[in-house]
Amino acid sequence: MGKSLRTETEQQLAVVYDAFHAARASTALVAQLYAEAMGDAYPHELEASSSCDWPLLGAMVSGLRLRPGGRLVDLGCGTGGPGLWLARALSVQLIGIDISPKAIGLATRRSSAFVPPGQATFSVATMEVTGLPDAQADGIVCVDALGFAPDGLSALREMHRVLRPGGRAVLTSGGRRAHPVAPPWSHRAAEAGMELESEEERSGEPAMWSRLYRLWLEREADLRHHLGDEQAESMLVEARTRSQTLGNRRSVTVTLRRPGGTKASADSAA
Repeated sequence: MGKSLRTETEQQLAVVYDAFHAARASTALVAQLYAEAMGDAYPHELEASSSCDWPLLGAMVSGLRLRPGGRLVDLGCGTGGPGLWLARALSVQLIGIDISPKAIGLATRRSSAFVPPGQATFSVATMEVTGLPDAQADGIVCVDALGFAPDGLSALREMHRVLRPGGRAVLTSGGRRAHPVAPPWSHRAAEAGMELESEEERSGEPAMWSRLYRLWLEREADLRHHLGDEQAESMLVEARTRSQTLGNRRSVTVTLRRPGGTKASADSAA
């Protein structure tokens, strides 16, 4: 399973995500349903199983403010689409981190479609313990993944450790509008030693999930045929359960900055 997965729980999670990625890689159906749900906001080249759309890609470019040749870390990178797109668009080095060896293998194989050899590397690790050196990254992205970390605060503190002073992390986060479970982002950022630079609502994201979940339920037979009963049932349970709460969902793009450096020099990377 790899030395970077330290505990039995981490290894068990890796098995679950391996099956998820293997099933979705075996068929174009899932990507087709995401594309139908997102419409012309769907970046087809990414084939992402996430809420990553064209507006989010633009927000990440704007929030990161990276110079060519910088280092970008994609935490919870999955099969690598958003990170690889950003690496090509911004001419930066990419390091992708994911708990799933299957996802890392898929990301590694598809990297040549985006960037030259050596511009992107992918490693099996967790968001809480990446194994990366201190202050190595100029930027970090984390798309729809932080909520799956067993310890979200530890993951944020790991971002702080890995970022250079003045570096930024752009991540997506979702939760309930009323009676939120998590504390405000200003508080979470401070606990991790970071500054909250911006928090922007993704107003169309809940509706996208609603359309997608409806498509999953309508295409149940196709999902079972292409993915198998276990993976299809997992998607159907998600669709039935989460559809009930989307009316109260608030989704945001958050930009955090590690203090230090000079803000003027950091912003010059824009």
